[in-house]
Amino acid sequence: MSFLWAIIAGLIIGLLAKLVLPGRQPIPLWMTVLLGIAGAVVGNALASAVGVRDTGGIDWIRHIFQIGVAAVLIGVISPMWARRHA
Repeated sequence: MSFLWAIIAGLIIGLLAKLVLPGRQPIPLWMTVLLGIAGAVVGNALASAVGVRDTGGIDWIRHIFQIGVAAVLIGVISPMWARRHA
């Protein structure tokens, strides 16, 4: 069941990251999900390193880290994907 939640979280985080980035990112949905999952994992590690992983209520800072990392990953991968499939 946790695998399903990872896919759902990756989809949401990846789509939010694509919204943050300007322009169009020509990567497929499955790549968005994978980069969203990677962003969630790395964002959690960064939040733990900073000491804000578990806070009272909603962990907004952790989610910002997750979306930010996913946005960076999408920003790096997207041009490479476009060149490879042009």
